[in-house]
Amino acid sequence: MKHEQFLLPIHQELIVDLFAGAGGASLGIEKATGQYIDVAVNHNPIALNLHQANHPQTQHLVSDVFEVNPTTVTNGKPVGLLWASPDCRHFSKAKGAAPVSKKVRSLAWVVIKWAKLVRPRVICLENVEEFQTWGPVLENGQPCPHRKGKTFQKWLQTLSELGYQVEFKELTAADFGAPTIRKRLFLIARCDGLPIQWPKPTHHNPKKPHCTSMQPWKSTADCIDWTIPNPSIFSRARPLAIATLERVAKGLNRYIIQDKKPYCAPATSDSNSIELAFIVKNYTGIVGSDIRDPLGTITTVDHHSLVTIKATTTPSLNHLKIVDLLAQFNIAPNQPFIQIKGQSFYLNDITLRMLAACELFKAQGFPNHYIRTHGHDRQPINQTNQKRLVGNSVSPPVAQAIVRANFYEIDLQF
Repeated sequence: MKHEQFLLPIHQELIVDLFAGAGGASLGIEKATGQYIDVAVNHNPIALNLHQANHPQTQHLVSDVFEVNPTTVTNGKPVGLLWASPDCRHFSKAKGAAPVSKKVRSLAWVVIKWAKLVRPRVICLENVEEFQTWGPVLENGQPCPHRKGKTFQKWLQTLSELGYQVEFKELTAADFGAPTIRKRLFLIARCDGLPIQWPKPTHHNPKKPHCTSMQPWKSTADCIDWTIPNPSIFSRARPLAIATLERVAKGLNRYIIQDKKPYCAPATSDSNSIELAFIVKNYTGIVGSDIRDPLGTITTVDHHSLVTIKATTTPSLNHLKIVDLLAQFNIAPNQPFIQIKGQSFYLNDITLRMLAACELFKAQGFPNHYIRTHGHDRQPINQTNQKRLVGNSVSPPVAQAIVRANFYEIDLQF
């Protein structure tokens, strides 16, 4: 039996990115194929302005996806790949009990429209895992609990009836080299008779058994810009909320005091002082994470804060404040200091700041050179919008792995 690596003619076909956003999927596709995205569609002008700054060769359409005519846009040319990342807000469990939008939940039907009119050879879709529960909505705006997944199954059946083989799987971005544990549902459909391929992970959780050929997950620490100022929690004009202080105190105990080898930030070179850092996630009931782990899922309104603990060989007035803070939440360390490489250090200050957009883009898997501060027209994009865009984005390494597996790594048997 003969095995042959089969190279598909993607360079002779169009690539379309619906819901293009900040360009995470487009970047991954371009890296995988070596070909520019032909058409990018999004209703958000800020998102497409940023997309155009990074993908100037692409035709950009600021429009509702249903208003774009696939036949007109493609002008008779074959579509090799259609990538779609419909708005996931009204499927995500983070939505809570608020009413959902039928219009937003129906966005994935645009994929069927493209499949009917121009028949893309390969279709890729990305969404939250809860997309599989897509079903009818009651009059009160809540999804019907008895018909969960009914619309999703109908949508899948329609693709199948159009001649597409369909598979879907949940993938974690950290497994493909992005420093985030973001997990998303990915769906691949193809109508060319070739098998659907799923990429093999390139990275692994170092805390679990693994294949020796894989690299360990990348860490949040790799994404941190240690030059960004970080204010003390004791010198703020407006005190932190009690819930935030509790997370800081519990994180300090878990990731610094109780850890035999706490993380030391690379910014300090003085042997008489160090900085021990960790991540606080501002969700109810969640303390945070070790900064040596990948970052938690990035959202449109980011919830991640960087906490650093400044420690020196001699105590300061803030040292007593830290002891009081720990006592406030019934955390009693065995000793009022920590030991690093046999040397004792007093905990003398705690600093806290939200992660910056540059750090979030890097954690999502975007390269450092990716433009995010301004659009194609050179108009600046503020931190709030940058965070919203990266929270909505596809992790580029995952998109790259999926597309490469289905266009450049198809193993045919003869």
